[in-house]
Amino acid sequence: MSIVNPQPLWQPDPERITQAQITKFQAWAAEHHGAPSEGGYAALHRWSVDELETFWEAVTEWFDVRFSTPYARVLGDRSMPGAQWFSDATLNYAEHALRAATTRPDEPALLCVDETHEPRPVTWSELRRQVGSLAAELRALGVRPGDRVSGYLPNIPQAVVALLATATVGGVWTSCAPDFGARSVLDRFQQVEPVVLFTVDGYRYGGKQHDRRDTVAELRRELPTLRAVVHIPLLGTEAPDGALEWSTLTSADTDPHFEQVPFDHPLWVLYSSGTTGLPKAIVQSQGGILVEHLKQLGLHCDLGPEDRFFWYTSTGWMMWNFLVSGLLTGTTIVLYDGSPGYPDTGAQWRVAERTAATLYGTSAAYVMACRKADLHPARDYDLSTVQCVATTGSPLPPDGFRWLHDEVRDDLWIASVSGGTDVCSCFAGAVPTLPVYIGELQAPGLGTDLQSWDPSGTPLIDEVGELVVTNPMPSMPICFWNDPDGSRYHDSYFDTYPGVWRHGDWITVTSRGSVVIHGRSDSTLNRQGVRMGSADIYEAVERLPEIKESLVIGIEQPDGGYWMPLFVHLAPGATLDETLVNRIKQTIREQLSPRHIPDDIIEVPGVPHTLTGKRIEVPVKRLLQGTPLDKAVNPGSIDNLELLHFYEDLGRKRA
Repeated sequence: MSIVNPQPLWQPDPERITQAQITKFQAWAAEHHGAPSEGGYAALHRWSVDELETFWEAVTEWFDVRFSTPYARVLGDRSMPGAQWFSDATLNYAEHALRAATTRPDEPALLCVDETHEPRPVTWSELRRQVGSLAAELRALGVRPGDRVSGYLPNIPQAVVALLATATVGGVWTSCAPDFGARSVLDRFQQVEPVVLFTVDGYRYGGKQHDRRDTVAELRRELPTLRAVVHIPLLGTEAPDGALEWSTLTSADTDPHFEQVPFDHPLWVLYSSGTTGLPKAIVQSQGGILVEHLKQLGLHCDLGPEDRFFWYTSTGWMMWNFLVSGLLTGTTIVLYDGSPGYPDTGAQWRVAERTAATLYGTSAAYVMACRKADLHPARDYDLSTVQCVATTGSPLPPDGFRWLHDEVRDDLWIASVSGGTDVCSCFAGAVPTLPVYIGELQAPGLGTDLQSWDPSGTPLIDEVGELVVTNPMPSMPICFWNDPDGSRYHDSYFDTYPGVWRHGDWITVTSRGSVVIHGRSDSTLNRQGVRMGSADIYEAVERLPEIKESLVIGIEQPDGGYWMPLFVHLAPGATLDETLVNRIKQTIREQLSPRHIPDDIIEVPGVPHTLTGKRIEVPVKRLLQGTPLDKAVNPGSIDNLELLHFYEDLGRKRA
């Protein structure tokens, strides 16, 4: 699996290593907390997982985390799930996100870009003022700590203001992008029962306007807990009856009053996807996200006040929350609202150029699309400020590394990172002081005891195994919403290896300490970085009378692509003609998301199930990847083994 002595694609020069925040942190932690002063990153990482409490205490001191009430202990109960971090402490996430307003009031906190690609700045003082005004109005509307506040918003400055104002008052933020259909949004928001909804009248994407007023009206009807709806007229329409105007709520010159909440107080709800039932409503804490993101952005991404941080994302993806946390390090963040490829494939490079981004993050799929389109970013754009290009959403193939190296800059830091919505952070990825090897993530993150395990729980080196984390991380969920006994949370991560987080990725940890990600070991769909459970697809498609049952699979391709076929078992008398194919696609586009329209719709003789009636997705995925039937599935667990031969034959033909 591992080449014994491969040549690095990139090696940081001595000056970069000396100037990196992680180098300065290690020297400081060695002096104050007993961290190793020699041995570089590997020694620091070993210390960070062996001395977990000391490490996280050092992080809070290094980044000057303001505890309004001191903590009794860094880590009480260490068990997973249920680890207790910084007990008795109180703080506020938004207070830390706005700290730069006092030292750099007139510098840009946000650079907002739409499809014209012209950046519009929002200064730190203006951001703080708007957050203060909106927070006061939320309190006046009766929003109290723990109340949920929702946003049906694109990646615009109002979304950042609404999140920070919600955190300021101790509310719990949750958002969906406006390309989600009403059913997808309601499957998420109905679980958490929001009291306020921030919404646009529509959005612009790919040079076109998309009116969402009918969807908003449906959301208002189907969310009975709403006390207020706030209208943001992105397309210039009048506010609907009973809605409040954004401009009115953000016009006052009010200093924010930051509610001091317990460390484990909910900050936001993100949505991942089970393969059955509703999306998981993942709750992460104010304190846990604060310290994890300070570590990840300040040490691993090496971001500070001089940087500009651009990641192409939507508000429906955890990377948007991660991007907003760039404010914690005093960094200017770039919000891009638009298509990743409009008016041409090079759009994101143009945004990076015009915003003078220093760290530019995108998807592996976009990098491979640029390569396929024969783009030459270094020739066509001034990317002299870009120090790092980071990718996530799926593993960056080796050809993607080579293309970035050849077509952007040969001294470019390429950071392929991998984490999850579940922790809203990275398990492995960027380390500014380590070399980059083609096809590999540089190393596991500090404080993250990442390992590759075989089915019996034995750690593997240079062999493929399950991605596990054997120590708690502060940003692990405090709970799932509407999971009172914690059983769904437990079953999602801890049923395979008791007390150990199993994430659902195949990985290799190399003998050099780097990490290779091989894709999902479960059946979550991951299209352009947006994860959706197969259950969402089934619910929509199987409302059509012609469809008896369906099965959807997402498969990572060796070239970095992603193949997502939908298999349909038709009702008697139905025919899979062009009309039905188009109806299936239209249903998914309107009710779920345009990103989850299948690549192929294939008629099958039937859908295989377990003996308890569950559709078997992972074994079918393995068959489609060419795994022999006897290795892909336990025959005794299937209701109709004959059905699997169809998928095995298809996998063999595609191999």
